Amino acid sequence: MLSTFAFFFVLMAAFSGLMYMQQPGMIFFPTSEIVETPQAWGLEYEDVVLDTTDNLLLHGWFIPHQESKHTLLFFHGNAGNISHRGESVRIFHRLGLNVLIIDYRGYGKSQGKPGEQGLYKDAHAAWRYLTQIKGVEPKNIILFGRSLGGAVATRLASDVQAGKLILESTFSSGKDMAKSIFPLMSHIIYVRFGFNSEERIKRITCPVLVIHSPDDEIIPFRLGEKIYVAANEPKTLFKLKGDHNAGFYLSQPEYEQALGKFLSQN
Repeated sequence: MLSTFAFFFVLMAAFSGLMYMQQPGMIFFPTSEIVETPQAWGLEYEDVVLDTTDNLLLHGWFIPHQESKHTLLFFHGNAGNISHRGESVRIFHRLGLNVLIIDYRGYGKSQGKPGEQGLYKDAHAAWRYLTQIKGVEPKNIILFGRSLGGAVATRLASDVQAGKLILESTFSSGKDMAKSIFPLMSHIIYVRFGFNSEERIKRITCPVLVIHSPDDEIIPFRLGEKIYVAANEPKTLFKLKGDHNAGFYLSQPEYEQALGKFLSQN
């Protein structure tokens, strides 16, 4: 009986170790090919190169809006790269915002390999670019994060004093996501990435808009609700219609109207 227990323990330890090593490949799905630029979206843009504190070069686009003083800092999800976000960028441009969208390390033309702490460094590099190079006042910066990007935006918002924070289709923590995907195995597997937005949002004082679909098949609506409940006032919850990837598109024009209303509030 003791030998059986020892074998089971070794087996579970080996499985847990394997899952620990595999987690980056289960979370990050970068692609390097830039399939189109904002020119294809009918927008003028500037190629941007950002320096991180650990000496990597990141690629991004700054898409100006004539005479706008407000800039949206866009953090995308865990797959693809900035060239797949044309519809969203057009929406924010129609709403009268400059947009800075960046590729995390390992995505698109950006150097390095993705990881939780690295993504946080990337976010700070984008913030420094806007505040120090572009001279944008922090109160005029709106942070936007979709899916995994919501965790990145929340972390940045807990470190700086941005004007507003928009979180779309994101999750409360890495642990909560693991429980959602692997209800049983999550109790025996060490979750490598924290991404604890539920705790960090408690330190954020700027207005927050949480957007999520009850029909989201990838990130359950209840995880978005946990972020909303934990957030300080003033806060707003907008419910999308449709699935995880197309909900914002399927919810038009109400989606864009909700964004516009939030952005116009003092």
